[in-house]
Amino acid sequence: MSDRTLRIAVDAMGGDDAPREPVRAAAEVSRQTDLRIALVGDPGRIQAELACVEHERRHIDIVPAREVVQQDEKPRAALQAKPDASILVASRLLASKEADALVSAGSTGALVLASAMVVPRIPGVQRAALAAVHPTQRRANNPDRFSLLLDVGATVRCRPTDLLFFAYMGHAYASRISKVARPTVGLLNMGSEETKGGEDLCEAHRLMKDDPLLNFVGNVEGNGIPRGAADVIVCEGLVGNVALKLAEGVNEVFKGLGKWAFKQSLLWKAGLVLLSSGLWRLKDVTDYSEYGGAPLLGFCSPIIKAHGRSHARAIGNAIKVAAKAARDDVCGEIEAAVAAFEHRSAGSKAEGGVDDRRDGA
Repeated sequence: MSDRTLRIAVDAMGGDDAPREPVRAAAEVSRQTDLRIALVGDPGRIQAELACVEHERRHIDIVPAREVVQQDEKPRAALQAKPDASILVASRLLASKEADALVSAGSTGALVLASAMVVPRIPGVQRAALAAVHPTQRRANNPDRFSLLLDVGATVRCRPTDLLFFAYMGHAYASRISKVARPTVGLLNMGSEETKGGEDLCEAHRLMKDDPLLNFVGNVEGNGIPRGAADVIVCEGLVGNVALKLAEGVNEVFKGLGKWAFKQSLLWKAGLVLLSSGLWRLKDVTDYSEYGGAPLLGFCSPIIKAHGRSHARAIGNAIKVAAKAARDDVCGEIEAAVAAFEHRSAGSKAEGGVDDRRDGA
């Protein structure tokens, strides 16, 4: 990517505290960087929020969108009924290359569906993947305390080549954004043996193991995610979503136990005080505002889904991550990896050999 000024489309109406928090995020970024921010949404409400905060006006554009998809609406029905919804208008900016990346804290379902409806996919990619970071134990090859888990909900069921392409997506994102030279890739499964998990997972294992691009470490069990068994962990959306929600639930349980324990006795209170610095460090590691959001991968341009409860700092970080993904050409690296696989597959068939791969188209 050239050094030209990047333009990031921000769904100003997406999120629990929109448009206030997305607008404040854009205002802060406009003062810190040379990025151009396209705030998509109700012009009157956006202007009113901008009037309350310092900002660099020349770095901010307002793109009108009169409708909003609410969190409690069914995404498909809402998008069909609201062609001027902010997430659709923002997606069209990306599709027409009037924006280099997109950020939204709105409905995940609406973002995934609007992107699928409007934004071109990388050639050869049939299924998108929503990635999430997961805190891990320290890893020798990677100073980053997060591993990347994908898919966590964009594609419920996957074919072997979908999982292979998810591995390409994770590899590209980890290498370009986290700056890991050759990230390790694992396949989430019910055991470490190559024969575990049924036909599709066995075939996906073979494809990843045979791929020269990937630093594949084999199957990873669920307890390997927090242990840092791999920098990138690939799975179907159903499994990834369950794993992610389980981790969120355990975190809530520990918070509740801590509050309960604090009320029980003086000794427990003293113990919690001694642990407090460590607990605060854990909070910092797991704070979604630090890493901004989750990338939706498989499209020709970067798309970042920020948490619905995101405040300005979190959305601002998401904007910066989206710009970095565009500048470092994460999508281009994924496209090159998919094209190389397709070329190898076509060559294998042309040579007349037996190709026992399951069809991923």
